[in-house]
Amino acid sequence: MTVSKLARKTVRELTPYQSARRLGGSGDIWLNANESPFANEYNIKCDRLNRYSTCQPDELIQAYADYAGIKKEQVLTSRGADEGIELLIRAFCEPNQDSILYCPPTYGMYAISAETFDVSAKTVPLTADWQLDLATIRDNLNGVKLIFVCSPNNPTGNLLNRQDIEALLDMTADDALVVVDEAYIDFCPEASTVDLLDRYTNLVILRTLSKAFALAGLRCGFTLANPEVIELLLKVIAPYPVPVPVTDIAVQALSPAGLAKTKFQVLDLNANRAYLQAGLSMLEGVTVFDGYGNYLLVKFPDADALFAALWDHGIILRRSPIENCIRISIGNRDECEKTLAFIREQLTQN
Repeated sequence: MTVSKLARKTVRELTPYQSARRLGGSGDIWLNANESPFANEYNIKCDRLNRYSTCQPDELIQAYADYAGIKKEQVLTSRGADEGIELLIRAFCEPNQDSILYCPPTYGMYAISAETFDVSAKTVPLTADWQLDLATIRDNLNGVKLIFVCSPNNPTGNLLNRQDIEALLDMTADDALVVVDEAYIDFCPEASTVDLLDRYTNLVILRTLSKAFALAGLRCGFTLANPEVIELLLKVIAPYPVPVPVTDIAVQALSPAGLAKTKFQVLDLNANRAYLQAGLSMLEGVTVFDGYGNYLLVKFPDADALFAALWDHGIILRRSPIENCIRISIGNRDECEKTLAFIREQLTQN
């Protein structure tokens, strides 16, 4: 017997998300996963590892609520923001009946998570300047329960117009939730929609400690929403979703000292982004798109050839689905300088 035939048809036919680690590579400079270059130290307690963790640790929920400037009843923590995506689909979408809607080019896990649960996904591409096409979205809302938008958007790096997000919330007030993925908002906190939570009961915001907080390996994310949404998500979340060491480290990261360190590191990364953007913009035939996260989307005359040369040289970047574009995570200054120098050399030779 072939065991695979026992699997659901959807799973057998599913193409998994190609994460940076799945794609592999071998080198000294890793700028392909939008990770932080900073490795911070934390203290881990071992006296509670024999006990199950609390489903929603109060000290962690309160710490993030204070950081976000909202009530703790509006916060749910999970295994990364990716689990938040899955929880929303499981809680709000009937399989083989409801749909989600998302706007490519954007994060690929919205569609894959929906497909995993036999929920269809509608797409309304972003406009030429990577903004929401509100008119076309309006025409495709039948059966849609969740609309996923990302700002700053991955992989383009741009911010969505705030007035368009508000218009989308008004448009869907009685019919769907608008999920604003703010995984990279800590690099531009002034652009957050968190202040809209009290005005719009259909707004949901996804957050993470993976990016600005330099804790990608911790897998700690947050869903921010009105208390009714949070209560529904708590019905479908795993019994013990937050390991005890995760809580310990996350609370330290959200302490005054931890927040001060993160703020300093964000300033450093934003300065490196500006450095890399300025250097790449000076190269002939290169277009660098304005970015507000810890990465840049860059268009090259021949991205495939350049990507391969970088890969072979041990500089691991990320190919973008956008033609002739490469996404470059922002590393430390030395990594940025070496990456820029190699790209300059390659383009000058050609």
